[in-house]
Amino acid sequence: MSTPGRTTLITTPTFARHSPDPWTLLADGGAGPVRPYEDRALPHDELLRRIAIADALVAGMDPVTAEVMDAAPRLKVIAKHGVGTDTIDLAAARDRGIPVVCAPGSNSRAVAEFTFGLVLDATRRISASHIAVVEGGWPKLFGPELHGRTIGVVGFGRIGRLVAGYASAFGMRVLAHDPYVADDAVSAAGAEPVTLDALLGHADVVTLHLPPAGEPLLDAARLAAMKPGAVLVNAARGGLVDDAALAAALHSGHLAAAALDAFAVEPLPDDHALRAAPRLTLTSHMAACTPEANRAMGVMVAEDILRVLAGEPPRHAAG
Repeated sequence: MSTPGRTTLITTPTFARHSPDPWTLLADGGAGPVRPYEDRALPHDELLRRIAIADALVAGMDPVTAEVMDAAPRLKVIAKHGVGTDTIDLAAARDRGIPVVCAPGSNSRAVAEFTFGLVLDATRRISASHIAVVEGGWPKLFGPELHGRTIGVVGFGRIGRLVAGYASAFGMRVLAHDPYVADDAVSAAGAEPVTLDALLGHADVVTLHLPPAGEPLLDAARLAAMKPGAVLVNAARGGLVDDAALAAALHSGHLAAAALDAFAVEPLPDDHALRAAPRLTLTSHMAACTPEANRAMGVMVAEDILRVLAGEPPRHAAG
């Protein structure tokens, strides 16, 4: 499959970082990959300028808006280097006849493993101990064992099911809520299907695994409805949680701890409410950052770019 004379603009610095295979696929397929910066994403104003020559775009977390598409008269395909396409205006792409592709399932295990790492960190206070020791202390920080506790998995797709399996291996009771997954499918996977309200009221640990939907899923009222002393983990999307309300719930002691890998605004601003919240682990949206996932994401989107440029339908269309 070859599309000589085409150009692929790559805005994310993580593309093909841990494997040359995606880069080689595009180059050998005649889709001329161009990554302006190795160490950072392409600034929006520069994206608007550079995309004019692009036949394909590989984007990370940067917004791909109607304005971006209108600045790209040659654009034939948009690829999300990952799974979630909420940063891409899918309606605008449809209106302009530009297919959008992504890499479903490519980072599921990476995100699920990282999520469970956050569960362990938040409950056993691993990062808090590390910080204290580095600063000269030697605290004995207590946290609950997971065995016999209840985890609530909100969103029961690929990642949610993997997390549920890890939790079961630790001897946890697993509750799951997902309005798009049948109860018998949830039960067959070893979890108990429940309403969101029931999950929040009974789970010792709540972990989120679904795309954002406008308003925060966990607003002040739902955070208040969580079991006192519960732990919240979010390695999905930042817009799922009201950050100010979460900070308040941590300050008040209603929640024992939280661990977050995704935020509504990234990087996290210096004056963000969560920076001053207690018993909180913050990571830099890195749950999908494994060499295995990085290669899989790159290969999947590169192959679909070449298909679209060759006039073939993509295998992993979004929206």
